[in-house]
Amino acid sequence: MQTIVAASGNKGKLREIAEIFKGCNVVSMAEAGFSGEIEETGSTFAENALLKARTVCRALGAPALADDSGLCVEALGGAPGIYSARFCGRHGDDAANNALLLQKLAGVPARERGAYFESCVALCLPDGREFTASGKTYGRILCAPQGTNGFGYDPLFYSEELNKCFGEASAAEKNAVSHRAKALAALAKAAEGVF
Repeated sequence: MQTIVAASGNKGKLREIAEIFKGCNVVSMAEAGFSGEIEETGSTFAENALLKARTVCRALGAPALADDSGLCVEALGGAPGIYSARFCGRHGDDAANNALLLQKLAGVPARERGAYFESCVALCLPDGREFTASGKTYGRILCAPQGTNGFGYDPLFYSEELNKCFGEASAAEKNAVSHRAKALAALAKAAEGVF
């Protein structure tokens, strides 16, 4: 079974990657022995995904898959965008990120709370081949969190495709329509025959 190193330590992302790449052994970069920090200096999701996948692939000499994704809110000019995980100034503080998002949208009516999640994924192979793909899922931002499922902004994102909040959706429901699932499915198709 081919091993793919996921250039992430986010357990939610790792679960979603493993679900799409069922025929592979998906391990985190820490499990594979990569402990360095990867500074996300790209100006787009795609640039950051490639940066992470290349860094881990080169360091370990193994296939590496990375995702960069985020929430883009129309009323905020596309913010938080590539800064989604550190919107509040600290990386990965979901509660603070959600609180800041609600604060910035205070008083914005429901019809103007359109948003989408975007994911760009990159797969880098030791032989130099690289594959990328992206996906989006559309919805709106709620006025208060709903549900306890998922991670990140899921409790605030009402999915148009599911007609429910990601925070209330099961993992299977979310994976059927999520930005990351769409991007990973497109990537799996683009890299067909590689594994």
